[in-house]
Amino acid sequence: MPSLQIRKLPEHIYTALKEAAEKEHRSMSNQAIVLLAEGLNISIDYRHKRKKVLENIKSLKTGWAKFSDADVASWIREDRDNR
Repeated sequence: MPSLQIRKLPEHIYTALKEAAEKEHRSMSNQAIVLLAEGLNISIDYRHKRKKVLENIKSLKTGWAKFSDADVASWIREDRDNR
């Protein structure tokens, strides 16, 4: 994900951003993203990102399904005994 560094940010803008972030219970970075998106008339759709993350988790879960009945404790004991 790209990042942005702003140099020579006027103090009054920094203060306003900090106060807005505190008011909205966001980090300053997240508040800056929200304000930039609003200023550029771009919507931020976190639901789409969240959906992709959940799909990824589900795909990983199905890959591990074959181990659902495994006796993990016996694997650990076996590993310790073979040292």
